[in-house]
Amino acid sequence: MNQLAQALLEIEAVTLAPTAPYTWASGLRSPIYCDNRLTLSSPAVRTLIADKLAERIRPLNADVIAGTATAGIPHAALVAERLGLPMVYIRGSAKGHGKGNQIEGRLQAGQRVIVVEDLLSTGMSSIEATQAVEAAGASVIRIQAIFSYGMTRLKENLTAAGVEADALLTFTELLETAVETAYISKEEQEGLQTWSIDPVKWSESFLIGTKQNS
Repeated sequence: MNQLAQALLEIEAVTLAPTAPYTWASGLRSPIYCDNRLTLSSPAVRTLIADKLAERIRPLNADVIAGTATAGIPHAALVAERLGLPMVYIRGSAKGHGKGNQIEGRLQAGQRVIVVEDLLSTGMSSIEATQAVEAAGASVIRIQAIFSYGMTRLKENLTAAGVEADALLTFTELLETAVETAYISKEEQEGLQTWSIDPVKWSESFLIGTKQNS
């Protein structure tokens, strides 16, 4: 059983709702909701995540740990502390006042950077963060996330951008643990897995089924 998946389900940082999916701002229906900010309120889970992130990052010989604003910042800080490395954080866009910084902290040209992200969906915001790092003259080794929805679109976007990404936990691994703990059934697992392949098609199918049953 995946220890991290079990922990996230237990503290409800991740919830699964195959029959009553959540609605995203885009209008898409999603059978999963991930809020890794809740992990900060659980010392045991927070420590587990920081330890696992540090374990993944340590062999990569990074010079700087960069957290994405805002959810990646606390996890980046914990990892940087464990590894004894400098930390910066990356805003979604440059400030409109002061020095107009998008990257806060000291980042020097030529430094090797790990971008810490809490969640990967389509990956676009993370890719934009890597572009900000590269515009500053540094290089991104990879994006290191806590959780990934494992969307096909994510893989396509990363390939197009030439960016490498890794996650401590994938959607598929989460579903396996959810079945093992009787959080969902095997049949629900099979249905949920199709969502990450094509969220739009899954959402449309759910809406059609809802209308037919009403």
